[in-house]
Amino acid sequence: MNLKKVKLVVFDMDGTLLNTQGRVSQYFFELFEKLQKQQIIFCAASGRQYNSIVEKLAPIKEAIHVIAENGGVAKKGDEVLLLKNIAPSKVNEILPVLRNIKDTNIVLCTLETAFIESTDPHFIHLFQEYYSSYRIVNDLSEVVKTNPVLKIAVYHFSSSETFIYPNIKHLENEYLLKVSGPNWLDISTHGVHKGSALKEIQQLLDISKEETMVFGDYLNDLEMFEEADFSFAMENAHKSLKKISKYTTKSNTEFGVEEVLEKLLQANTPS
Repeated sequence: MNLKKVKLVVFDMDGTLLNTQGRVSQYFFELFEKLQKQQIIFCAASGRQYNSIVEKLAPIKEAIHVIAENGGVAKKGDEVLLLKNIAPSKVNEILPVLRNIKDTNIVLCTLETAFIESTDPHFIHLFQEYYSSYRIVNDLSEVVKTNPVLKIAVYHFSSSETFIYPNIKHLENEYLLKVSGPNWLDISTHGVHKGSALKEIQQLLDISKEETMVFGDYLNDLEMFEEADFSFAMENAHKSLKKISKYTTKSNTEFGVEEVLEKLLQANTPS
């Protein structure tokens, strides 16, 4: 494994960089500073809202590229690098289907704000971890009239893979359905995912997949792993991601990302 090739490091947030308390280690920021001096570029890639990602990465938010909403938007500082919307008619078509799934909460994700109908305090408490800017509305179908929707996120308290996905599987030809966590499922336009967003950033930076390192843990990272020769699945990763990753590292609670970044730093430090 020739780590000297690496020019771009891309990391998922939940289950990957963040620990179980939803925090980034101070050690990561120290490694980032050292690797940045070695001209290594960093990119966060998450299903989270952009605002939520940069809150977690506040000390370095101006220095990194950010892919948010599973590839619906990418930014560098205040500059929007890409923006992908779902057709309003497609949003309105699927809303009634989602409302009929028991114990399911729907989120319409836009560039600046997330919109929900739920007033369930338990859901709102959980939801705020991922969406720091949000509004509660009476009818999500009204939101679509004036707000371009990047992604629809759907939450189930027990399991998104067991209770949401089977109820909308028949719509896979019309929408990209991605189980993005134990409780979350994301709906977007076909071709809009972390992998396609990463590919656009690579082209923008003139960096190849042979020069790219990625870290992830769940099914919404699958396409991203296809765009990097140095693909690391976390020890806590979904079995399907582990199957296609070239490498594995320790879990998010055992500093798995930091351990690999240490090796990257060593590889780029003159002896």
